Amino acid sequence: MTTPPDDRTFRREMATAYRSGWHFIDLVTALPHRGDSLMVTLFGDPVVVAREDDGEVRAYRCLRKPRGAPQPVRCAVRYDMIFVNLAQRDHQLFEPEAIAATPRSA
Repeated sequence: MTTPPDDRTFRREMATAYRSGWHFIDLVTALPHRGDSLMVTLFGDPVVVAREDDGEVRAYRCLRKPRGAPQPVRCAVRYDMIFVNLAQRDHQLFEPEAIAATPRSA
């Protein structure tokens, strides 16, 4: 794959990726078939990137035994390159907290 150096869209997306915490893993060609996977270590965290049965590329953070099963992390494929984002603020799945409040009436 070659990208012309004057491709502004590519440079803008790459700048956004590096600034926002996205990290390059490998090319999509590293996972050619369904069921293929690779394991990398980013900042001490083991991350598994796999091509699922539906053909999509997904990434999972491997947690230590006491914490449980692998945790999904954000994964994106741009220009045939795989990127993951390990920022905790992007992975916290939570429901809006319902505040139990009693209205004060006069």
